Amino acid sequence: MSAALKYTLGRIGLFVAVLAALWLVDVDIFLKLILALAFSAALSFFLLRGWRDEMAHEMAEATARRKAEKERLRAALAGEDQQSGDDQQSGEDEQSDEGERRQP
Repeated sequence: MSAALKYTLGRIGLFVAVLAALWLVDVDIFLKLILALAFSAALSFFLLRGWRDEMAHEMAEATARRKAEKERLRAALAGEDQQSGDDQQSGEDEQSDEGERRQP
């Protein structure tokens, strides 16, 4: 299960638990909802720290992968990928020519 899904379900579960606890209090329903939202947000800051950090780490990795793939595709579209491949091939040819010259 992805960290984002775990964190989201944890936040929803925490909200429902706080709302259930506030259901016993005799106040307006809108006030109960607002209080449940505020308390669950505060509690999730402390209780769900691990899942939040895990989710942030996964998102950072995904962003880095996308950025690297984007740069690779831009380089390929610009023709830089072929040029570096041509440079490598000519460098290998020069090395093999040097090796042949050294042998008497």
